[in-house]
Amino acid sequence: MPRDGIMDGNQGVEADGLVFRKPTMDDGSDVWNLIQDINKLDDNSMYCNLLQCSHFADTCALAQDGDRIVGWMSGYRPPSATDTLFVWQVAVHPDMRGRGVAKRLIRWSLERPWNRDIRHVNSTITSDNDASWALFGSIAKEYEAPLERDPHFEEERHFDGEAATEHLVQIGPLTRKVVRIAA
Repeated sequence: MPRDGIMDGNQGVEADGLVFRKPTMDDGSDVWNLIQDINKLDDNSMYCNLLQCSHFADTCALAQDGDRIVGWMSGYRPPSATDTLFVWQVAVHPDMRGRGVAKRLIRWSLERPWNRDIRHVNSTITSDNDASWALFGSIAKEYEAPLERDPHFEEERHFDGEAATEHLVQIGPLTRKVVRIAA
């Protein structure tokens, strides 16, 4: 078994009965269905999830319980900041909440061999999303990195008053020595 339960390549790592792994295009519809089961998440098209599971698979992660996908983290590296993982969306099935699945999805992605050069984690979060603030605060603490936040996509200016302001969360630079396991 690889060091600290970390497995390289497309294989996953089992932790607490869950398997954390890289998605494939065959997972796209299951990811879409998971997101549909969570009312608070923005819906993307199934086609978008298929692209994420294929074109962006290296920066995304799945949590699987048996044959069922119970967690999803989509992310990408912005072309102008290739040492940054932008976390687009994190979804955890309601049955799996409270088990640290969201954090483990992000950690799994960051600790993959192809992502070890990532030094910053960014996302956007609305002010009232306490769960996401706690998640990203926990990531910053674990990686011993500062967390900054600034209004980014503004309610009136960018969303025409149709959605709350999204704050850009910037974590980094990451300190990797504190991470001992990937999931």
